[in-house]
Amino acid sequence: MQDSLQFILDGKIVSLDFQNSEIKPTTTVLNYLRDLPTHKGVKEGCAEGDCGACTVVLGECSSDGKVKYKSVDSCLVFLPMLHGKQLITVENLKSENGELHPTQTAMIETGGSQCGFCTPGIMMSLFSLYKNKNNPTRNEIDDSLTGNLCRCTGYKPIIEAASKSCVNETKDNFTNHEQQTAKLLKSISNESIHLLHTESFGQTKKQNYFQPRSLNEAIELKNNFPNAIVINGATDVALRVTKKHELLKEIIDLSRVEELKTFSENKNEARIGSGICLEDVKQKIEKDFPALFEMLAVFGSQQIRNLATLGGNFGTASPIGDTLPVLMAYNAKTVLQSINGKREVALDDYFIGYRKTLRKENELITSVVIPKLKNGVKVKSYKVSKRKDLDISTLSGGFRLELNRNNEVKEIKLCFGGMAERTKRATNTEQFLLNKKWERKIIEQAMTILEKEFTPISDARSSAEFRTIASRNLLLKFYNDTNQ
Repeated sequence: MQDSLQFILDGKIVSLDFQNSEIKPTTTVLNYLRDLPTHKGVKEGCAEGDCGACTVVLGECSSDGKVKYKSVDSCLVFLPMLHGKQLITVENLKSENGELHPTQTAMIETGGSQCGFCTPGIMMSLFSLYKNKNNPTRNEIDDSLTGNLCRCTGYKPIIEAASKSCVNETKDNFTNHEQQTAKLLKSISNESIHLLHTESFGQTKKQNYFQPRSLNEAIELKNNFPNAIVINGATDVALRVTKKHELLKEIIDLSRVEELKTFSENKNEARIGSGICLEDVKQKIEKDFPALFEMLAVFGSQQIRNLATLGGNFGTASPIGDTLPVLMAYNAKTVLQSINGKREVALDDYFIGYRKTLRKENELITSVVIPKLKNGVKVKSYKVSKRKDLDISTLSGGFRLELNRNNEVKEIKLCFGGMAERTKRATNTEQFLLNKKWERKIIEQAMTILEKEFTPISDARSSAEFRTIASRNLLLKFYNDTNQ
């Protein structure tokens, strides 16, 4: 186990030691870059992953030996999460002879920049699009830019720049150096990491940061440090540092545990590792789990989905976690593992209170099991929010329906997020609908029952009254969508 980390920046391996340093293991990549004299392009707008001004691109070796590029919000990435990766900023886009990257040239030609504050982050999103999509569709362009806020220029010339430049077979100056970059990445140690940082301001404060390489090691660490905060993408936990300025004393970072990034399926089910980023999950489940795909399409932004995981969504146990209602509708289960073995828990039973679950202190969430739908069963997902993209839910719903030959309800699940202290089923409404005709007048009766099922709160996103009305309307929408 080593006590330092290495990554590539500006074509060279950078090594960071935290023993006698002002930087901490929870120093964000954004703050690290802003302290460097030659990487001021990255900007801090919101420090919570909402504006995209701090977007950078990470490169890492894939199984085929090529470098895979992903855009991320650097304000949400702790420095140790860079280990074994290439960090690319806007300063790195031009070639050695000073020639601009095709995406930069296109932005100039289309007049895609005005005040310039957001432009570096937008450039990095366009660069990621350039490296991953040849001749992207309008939807793919829009999706790549969802996480970048632009208040001056407007998106029309930026979209034109993307369409104009990303017709390239993904070849550019980085392609010419890909073998050299891959060689450098492979030369970086694959060992586990343990970083200990000590600071003294009147009293000594210590921070332990563990980054295991295997699942067994991670389970052992969780057993020895049951109170440690477990992260993978850290899109939620990072806000405790950037917004609340907390000192996180013990952290177990699972981002390098490959056993948690597996995806397998058979005719009956899909097993999704808790450490696969949601963007990769989204690409794999569109055919068999369209309702989950639709929810992931409006989950955060591409930068967020390139970091966030299902394990993290379950771990936070947020009452408004977007994926939870639809996964409950799919009858999903979570797999929990400790030194004592593993067990599967249905999501219906997993959440027991506000940010409380059945997971024990020494257990890790290792995978999610989603049964495939049999013929005749329909699952739909809905999200109500102030904005279509990059917005937290006001409320969300995941609904399941199976009818018999007489158009009577054989099975129904109505799962809601944002209506209670946890993701919760409308069991009274379900019981009323069971064995009844799936028709409008019955649905209208069920809506009066549903409005009494929950006691939602009023907050910055919505009033309790709006949530109640919206939940009723979602049931009616579900009827309309399944009755066509």
